[in-house]
Amino acid sequence: MNNMNQNNGMQKRMLIMTVVVFVFFIAYEFLVLKPQQEAKAAQAKVEQTTQENSAPDVKTSTTQMVSTDVNGNPIDMSNQVAALSPKTIASSQIVSVIKTAKNIIEIDTLGRVAQVTLTQEKYKDEDLNQIKLFEVNQLRPLEVRFADANLNAEAFKVATVASSANIDATSNVQELVLTQTLSNTVLTKKFTIYPDGHYDLKVSSTNNQQFFITNGYRPNVLADMYAVHGFIAKLNDSTLETIEDGDLDKNKDIIGAKFISSFDRYYTSLIYNFEKSLSVSLMPDSNSDVQAFVHGGSNISFSGFMGPKNHRDLEALNPELIDVIDYGWFTFIAKPMFLLLQFIQSYVGNWGWTIVILTILIKLVLYPLSYKGMVSMQKLKDLAPKMKDIQAKYKDDKQKQSMHMMELYKKHGANPMGGCLPLILQIPVFFAIYRVLLNAIELKGAPWMLWVHDLAEMDPYFVLPILMGASMYLQQKITPNTMQDEMQKKIFQMLPIIFTFFFLWFPAGLTLYWFVNNVFTISQQYYINKMFERKRAEKQKAE
Repeated sequence: MNNMNQNNGMQKRMLIMTVVVFVFFIAYEFLVLKPQQEAKAAQAKVEQTTQENSAPDVKTSTTQMVSTDVNGNPIDMSNQVAALSPKTIASSQIVSVIKTAKNIIEIDTLGRVAQVTLTQEKYKDEDLNQIKLFEVNQLRPLEVRFADANLNAEAFKVATVASSANIDATSNVQELVLTQTLSNTVLTKKFTIYPDGHYDLKVSSTNNQQFFITNGYRPNVLADMYAVHGFIAKLNDSTLETIEDGDLDKNKDIIGAKFISSFDRYYTSLIYNFEKSLSVSLMPDSNSDVQAFVHGGSNISFSGFMGPKNHRDLEALNPELIDVIDYGWFTFIAKPMFLLLQFIQSYVGNWGWTIVILTILIKLVLYPLSYKGMVSMQKLKDLAPKMKDIQAKYKDDKQKQSMHMMELYKKHGANPMGGCLPLILQIPVFFAIYRVLLNAIELKGAPWMLWVHDLAEMDPYFVLPILMGASMYLQQKITPNTMQDEMQKKIFQMLPIIFTFFFLWFPAGLTLYWFVNNVFTISQQYYINKMFERKRAEKQKAE
């Protein structure tokens, strides 16, 4: 059996490891990833961008070609983009504009989706402009590539003709036909567009010309290290295959997919067919991000959607599409937790108070574990003088020291790991709710109290982060601490300040959860402390 020093050492190492990993997790985002993302965005404005315009035949090598206009001339991105937003598409490139009740879809001269603008009031960026999903230099949704290399090269030089320059599908289902007439085939895309923003699409080519069609590169609105972003496919056996950005190092085929989705934290570009499965080839781009191409043969039909990963909207299209929302490792806990969150919200009507209620419910469910951990820490605190005496008496005989320690634990019903194990068991629940609140687009534009106007954004006045830090400090003060090492004590005393600093930029909904969680942890700890004080007082009277 391990002696007290070993047990305490193990407990402290586990706690320190958890804290260090968490701090590194947050610090890496703000000190490394954010500067890299900003530098990359700035570079995209002044550098010419290249794309792989060859068909995704995994048996042949692909060729790099500069982006071209319909006349075959290279597009000088440095001149265009420098003066415009990286998400602004020149009007000369647009052949049709589709308006639905929820978005505006712009179709470019090559029959691709050039841009999707979300028109609902809550979908605004930091400059209060309506959110646009795609960058001009990304692989665009519904781009077609032919297996015939010569035909494919021609297709990037011939303009598509639209049946209508403007489509109003805000209240009724509408149709749009795009036709591209090439020397050896006619490519036709027939859209059925619905007011909710999704579409059905039939694509065909004459003369049996084989083609591929893509759902495009993921939306580039919010991609950070906190949430998963990249590509996900649901296979016929209902398993999910997720490939995060930067993880695809070679071509890969997927046979039998129900849907494919390229996604960032809140938004998706989605192709699905639940009647006839999709065959898909994945190709890495220069950053090892996924480029997905559906095998179209010479004729294919499917449905698609480009927009927010709103649970109810996806479920309305097809219940299986809720799997587009990826919560990472703890999805199996996070999904039912979100359903509970949504259920509570349907009665409460406010997402902020819903988070408060959910946090209280979680604390009540986990109370038995928390109680055991807190009681164990109090017992160890009470036994500290006796443990110190044993360590001093048997400092030269570790075996006897360990034996007498275990006798002491057994006599008083103490467990040296009792304070740590309940904490470890609660970690999956914590990370599940963390992922839920981080990925829930439903919080976008949701207000709480007077000063929080958007629970998906940071608290504009830092009230919640400061309250969270203060509650963390108070929790630390009233929690028994058996640490002997002064350096470790100082590190833990600094944690409320460190966490407050990083939580300044966290979504207000997540900070609210952590603050309420701290408040109820303090209440529980206060109750346990008072209970032990009464027991000590009764024991002293009895003596």
